[in-house]
This record gives sequence, C-alpha cells and structure tokens, in this order.
Amino acid sequence: MAQAFQTIEDVPSLYNAATGLLDHNIAAGRADKPAYIDGRGAWTYAQLCDRVDRVAGLFQALGVEREQRVLLCLLDTIDFPAVFLGAIKAGVVPVVVNTLFGSDLYAFQLRDSRAQVAFVSDALAGKFEGLIDQCPDLKAVILTGDGPGQLDSLLESGSPLNQAAATHRDEPAFWLYTSGSTGDPKGVVHSHASLQLTADLYGKPVAGFCENDTVFSVAKMFFAYGLGNSLTFPLSVGATTVLLEGRQTPEVCSRIICEYGVTMLTAAPTFFAALLDYPDCPTKEQAPRLRGCTSAGEALPETIAERFLDRFGVWIMDGLGSTEMLHIFISQLPDAKKAGCTGKPVPGYEARLIDDSGAIAGDGVIGELQVRGPTAALCYWNNRPKTVRTFLGEWTRTGDKYVRDREGFYRYSGRSDDMLKVSGIYVSPFDVEEALVGHDAVLEAAVVGWADKDGLIKPKAFVVRAMGVEHSDEDLEIMLRAHVKAIVAPHAYPRWIEFIAELPKTATGKIQRFRLRQSLDV
Repeated sequence: MAQAFQTIEDVPSLYNAATGLLDHNIAAGRADKPAYIDGRGAWTYAQLCDRVDRVAGLFQALGVEREQRVLLCLLDTIDFPAVFLGAIKAGVVPVVVNTLFGSDLYAFQLRDSRAQVAFVSDALAGKFEGLIDQCPDLKAVILTGDGPGQLDSLLESGSPLNQAAATHRDEPAFWLYTSGSTGDPKGVVHSHASLQLTADLYGKPVAGFCENDTVFSVAKMFFAYGLGNSLTFPLSVGATTVLLEGRQTPEVCSRIICEYGVTMLTAAPTFFAALLDYPDCPTKEQAPRLRGCTSAGEALPETIAERFLDRFGVWIMDGLGSTEMLHIFISQLPDAKKAGCTGKPVPGYEARLIDDSGAIAGDGVIGELQVRGPTAALCYWNNRPKTVRTFLGEWTRTGDKYVRDREGFYRYSGRSDDMLKVSGIYVSPFDVEEALVGHDAVLEAAVVGWADKDGLIKPKAFVVRAMGVEHSDEDLEIMLRAHVKAIVAPHAYPRWIEFIAELPKTATGKIQRFRLRQSLDV
C-alpha cells in the first residue's frame, strides 16, 4: 500500500501524483491484476502503467512542455486515467472538462486554459470541429481510437517515458472546471499532493476502499466526486474499477452491479432514488458482494437511505464535498452514523458555521458552512475576485447552509442562494423536499422561492410522481401540503405544487434550481 499522508507536510517536497498512485501497485505484485474494466475488456495494472508511460512520451513527441496545459474531454474508458496520469507524470497539466458541454463552452475553456492539445473521445469529435481556428494556442485535437493519428495508433508507435517529472507537491497538477450552471465555468487548480491526501483522509479510512474491491462509480470521472471514486481511491489501494462509457441508467447500472460483483457503489441521491424505483432493481441475493456505498452531490434524504438499507443491507455513507476541496470533507463516519444528516467533519478537516452577523453560529443555528483542510484548491484560474471571495486564507467558503446539533452532526439546510425566509423565519428547501420525498406518491422533489401576488416569497414545489400513482393532481396537492405541515412546520408548506416529468439536473446529478426559478420549460 502507498505511504499514507495526513497533512501536506507529510508529502515529500518532490512528489509526482501519478507515480504516487501507480508505482506501489507494481511493487505489491499487482502487475497482472485488472485495474480497469471498460467496454473493450480488462486492463491490468501493468498495461495501465505502460499506457501512462506512452502518453507521457507522447507529449515529448508533440512538443508539449512541462507546466503547459492539455484539455481532456474523455468518456469513462481506459483512456481517461491513461491520459490524465500520463500528463501528470510528464509534468504537463491535464484540464478536465464536462463531456456534456457544447462547442461554445469548450472554446471558452480552451482559450481560458491556453491548452496546447485536446484529447477528445471519438464520439464527441463533432463538438470540436473548427475549434483550432478559434483557439490560437491549440495545436492539435487527438481523438480516441486506432485510426491514423488517433490515440491508440500514436501510443503504439511512440516511445514510453519511464522517468517522471520532478514535480513539487505544491505545484499545479491538474484542473477541474466547475459546471458553469450559473455563469462561465471556473478552472479549479489542484496540486500534486491533493489526490493521495483525499484517499488517505477519506477514501480508505472513511469510505473503506480496499484492495479486494470491485468499484463502480455512477458519477463520471470529469466530476471531482467521480475522479476520486474511479481513479484516486481504487488506485491507492490496488482495487479493480468498472467504467461505463455511456449513460448511467438504472437498467445498465443494475447489470453492471450484478455481472461484475460490485462491492463499492458510489452515486448521487437522484440515482439511488431511480434505482430503487426501477422495477428490476437487483435484490441483495442478486448483488451479494455489495458491501459499501457513498453518496454526494446533493444531501441524501433519510427515506432513500432507509429503503436502500432495507433492500441491500448496506448503509449509504452520505457526504459533502466540492470541486474546490476535491472530495468529501463532511461525512457519515464508520463510528459516527446518524440518519437524516450529512455527518461530521472527516478527520483532517475542520468545519465552522458563520451566521448572518458574521459570527460563529452556535448549535441549532443555521449558518454558512466553511471548511479548512489540506486538499483545498490553489485558486480559480484567471479569476482573482472569485478566488479571494471563496478562499479565505485557511478557510474555504462552500456556499452551503448547515445547522450543527449538540452531538456535532451537520445537517444540510440548502444552498446560500436557495434559502427562504417565510414570515420572517428561515425555511430550508431541503427540509421541505425531504418531507415530500418521504411520501409514497413522490419520487423526486425540488423546492424554490416563489413570489405571491403581494411580492412575498413562499415555497413552491416541483414534484415528480412515483410510478403507479393514480391520485389526481388536485387530490395529491392537498395530501402533500398536509404532509409537509405535519413533518416540517405549518408555515413551510408549499403554496404551489407543479407536477413535472423530470427535474432539471447537471451531469453530476445536482438539481438545477435556478432553472426552476426562471420558469424554464422542464
């Protein structure tokens, strides 16, 4: 097992994140063990390391120099970890982007990062047509595949680079762009030390990843949560990871869980809800090896956690992370579990709540959550104003509202810009949503602030019905309003309820409440 780090000072000053994750697996005798399984088959640790070395060598052939950036728009196949780690090994900085964006956003990201080369999955090639002419720093777009000039052919004909760049633990190793759901996406810059630190602080001791695991992450690797689940954590312990190139439907994911004997399943709450609602959802007998699950991206409703536990006998480890902190920093802990809350700070991280006056909030008082820990990003690229507003010295603002109870557990209240004040009293949209989802007739729900005829803000709910519900809209509205009044508080009930086919979400499963507030067609 790789050396465990608890603080930045534990990491050697000369440290390369790629060799830190890979070399110990060969030394431990895992050369012939499958590291990844994708649509083309199994890839051993030896094959992964060779592919990483060949990618590193490719940068020399392309004239890409150390500290320059390359853009990765790659689906979840062996090509993602190979190119990502190959760049890091060579001292080149991979810039990871969402595979569901459009050409305009890719052009912005290419110009913003000044990427020299773009590595693009063949299926996404059309989105990059003509972008070289719009991006003066971009020298080439390399598509995956084995055709002339494509990635497989270039790696096969090229020479591997075995010697890693002598990088510093604190220098930029990679970027992750934020979703850009409310403006231009921001390039979040992370150092070489951060990957292994997330594994040593959370992946191994809290989530419980181990060598014997078969891992499947519903969250894609372009998402910070998925990057940890599918790359950092399994490589840090020598596990095997199953990658899904296509859409994460309950049908496809159910097949993967059963066929490959998945032991660690990681996803967002929306997926767990959809899986449990899927008519052919596996049973514990069909997925006997499943032993661990993590959830992030949105707060996990208690009812979903209870239904999953009843079906599989597995406790979902809910957690809160961010692109800025790279992975989860508040979580249910192995020795500190409590239903209906996010959890406690992961050892190695600290949290505090700031009230409306700027003072430290006491127990039971809603406040803005701030966190400090060794995996905080270095900055937002080319965005100094946002950097200084978010990274407050050692502390990082999360943009989330939380409340802490007397036992030290943190419970989610909503995003700072989603909080409601009704009759002068704070109403957590998440509390209303959780009450709605707790009703048998509701699959999913989102709550936003809506102005009444007098201009006063009240809760409005958007609801996705559960399968087989036959109540009329009018009858169901009456039932749901009464249900929320009884569970949350009389003043918190939704004044309006709109039934829709599906909620608008980001690629990572987060509900896009801003779209609901704008009354867009959903």
